[in-house]
Amino acid sequence: MSLSRFINTLSGRFLILTVIFVMAAEIMIFMPSVARFREDFLLSRLERAQIASLALLANDSLDMDLEDELLENAGVYNVVLRRNEIRQLVLSSPIPDQIHATYDLREATGFELIRDAMVTLFDPEERVIRVIGDPVKQAGLLIEVTLPTAPLRVAMLDYGFRILLLSAVISFITAFLLFLAVRALLVRPIKRVVGAMTSYTQAPEDARRIIEPSAKVPELREAEIALKVMETELTASLRQKERLAQLGGAVAKVSHDLRNILTTAQLFTDRLEMSDDPAVTRSAPKLVNSIQRAVNLCETTLAFGKAEEPAPTLTGVRLAELVGEVIEGERLSIGDFDLSFSEDIPATMVVRADHEQMHRVLSNLVRNARQAIMATGKPGEISVAGREDEDEWVISVTDTGPGLPPKAREYLFQPFQGGTRKGGFGLGLAISAELAKGHGGRLVLERSDEQGTAFAIHLPKGFSHQDAGEASVNESDPQAAI
Repeated sequence: MSLSRFINTLSGRFLILTVIFVMAAEIMIFMPSVARFREDFLLSRLERAQIASLALLANDSLDMDLEDELLENAGVYNVVLRRNEIRQLVLSSPIPDQIHATYDLREATGFELIRDAMVTLFDPEERVIRVIGDPVKQAGLLIEVTLPTAPLRVAMLDYGFRILLLSAVISFITAFLLFLAVRALLVRPIKRVVGAMTSYTQAPEDARRIIEPSAKVPELREAEIALKVMETELTASLRQKERLAQLGGAVAKVSHDLRNILTTAQLFTDRLEMSDDPAVTRSAPKLVNSIQRAVNLCETTLAFGKAEEPAPTLTGVRLAELVGEVIEGERLSIGDFDLSFSEDIPATMVVRADHEQMHRVLSNLVRNARQAIMATGKPGEISVAGREDEDEWVISVTDTGPGLPPKAREYLFQPFQGGTRKGGFGLGLAISAELAKGHGGRLVLERSDEQGTAFAIHLPKGFSHQDAGEASVNESDPQAAI
């Protein structure tokens, strides 16, 4: 692995950041350490100067050579002692330059010590400074010395270099240990998760490729658990889609054969229309219409198997007549059950829609309502109402049934998911919603509770072909432009 590639990895960046942060922490420690070293250096010079002055105090006079040797050993130019309020120059020698600054160590604050240390460290010029401090073991009121800054600065640079070198070694060792820990605790588990994801994407339908959580770090384990849940749901969804695809193929085949059977039955119903029996005469048109709708349903089922619903043929449809057909067909299914139907449709209300498709939508809604009420065994009522405004037609279907269960509301318009009764497949509402959308409108659930359920079909008046997926309009119908 190249250096640039390593730096861009999580481990490499963590290693670099650790070194930077440790060095930054060491620098924060470095300045107080150097200030402390400078203070100790100056105090040691004061102690040496005090010891050197004891020789003079023991003997009133010293040889000049001995005095120079004492000052040289102490590392100072002169020594001043204050004893009994008397300031006395104890040892002295020529000062090569003027005194640049005076530092009093007796009451110096930490900030002042750090500031003075940084000034000394970054000033390359040799200076002469005065230092004032307390004598050791109270041998006077104060002691004052003058000394050059060059030895002090050299000692500070040497000390600082050693501190920085030690800090660098500590930071690199710390970073390396953290690097190993991160690789063991984070990088390897993350790579394992990435590897599991890569393996799963190659065959998501294979349940054996679903990850098994094994991370020790709680956060990573939570991520693995979430990934397992997602992969499990996705695998189940893929299996379901595969079964639905197979089911779609089977339904298409059945619908194809059923269409042929119904076409044959349609030929026989044509003969029934010519019968003189009054009962047959009344029933034959309904039978013909029912068979025709069954044939149309088979054809649309075949189209649905191709993942496309046929575009609606829009004509002017008298809503009252259409609702009457739907309700009359449902009345045949209730027998003696106490279920009433009510219609509130203006007689002159005409909507622009596909007659057969809108018949299917209303039939699905009314049939679902009837089955829900009859399943309770209690009397009920189904109401179909129509209204319009400047923008749209609204057809509402309301019942007094028990309401939709939570699962049905959650997957309301999803095929094979929103079934509301035993044996149902949840296709009715899904197909109805798709047909309403094909008209440029929408099917919405207005309410569903223990008082009943209410659906509403919204059909726009300002309908565009693009909204209906290139829906065709029957120009021969005189009301098609309504």
